[in-house]
Amino acid sequence: MVKKIIKWLHYNHKTFWVKDRIISLLVSIILLSIALFIQKIADNYVIKAWWTAVWDILLNNIPARDIDGFIILSTLTFSFTIIILLIFKPKYMLFTIKSLALFVIIRSFFISLTRLGIQPHQITFDSNAVGFWLYDLLYNSKNDFFFSWHTGLPFLIALVLYKEKFWRNICFGVSIIFATSVIIWHIHYSIDIFAAPFITYSIYSIAKVIFKKDYELID
Repeated sequence: MVKKIIKWLHYNHKTFWVKDRIISLLVSIILLSIALFIQKIADNYVIKAWWTAVWDILLNNIPARDIDGFIILSTLTFSFTIIILLIFKPKYMLFTIKSLALFVIIRSFFISLTRLGIQPHQITFDSNAVGFWLYDLLYNSKNDFFFSWHTGLPFLIALVLYKEKFWRNICFGVSIIFATSVIIWHIHYSIDIFAAPFITYSIYSIAKVIFKKDYELID
């Protein structure tokens, strides 16, 4: 069974990766690297800058619950699931990577503009939690509120995989679960959550125009 899967993957990728698409993949990786560099600069800025916590009608009426173990494991599980899915469905890979890069760049700009401080009732991560070191390496930062990537990223993947009904519904479901979780845990303001789908859809729409050729592979 494993040999058949490997053989199928080899054939699927061999026929897909023509010269133009290999070049596009390299461009995608470079673009994502630049996006992550920009995000690092934005993260450093919002960590060092002085911010103020604000009133939030939801957070002030919902008791904070410590669910960091769920957040960490579910985020890592979702991330690796999408990576594996893209390996099995390479036609989605180029547009996904470039859309993600655009998402990261725009979000980095947004978090640098909004002066929101950590919510007083926020529960901090337990550094001894299973998978914390990997989550901390890949995702964890401070004061990066508007807008919620926990909500926006699964929503973006759902839009990219819209023609894949099963995965589309899974990703939309994950977006809702993550949105609820970060509200319960008080690591995001409610505006971060409710704005995320609208901003993410705009990013997706822009990506379809900018990366039209890659989008046509899945259209």
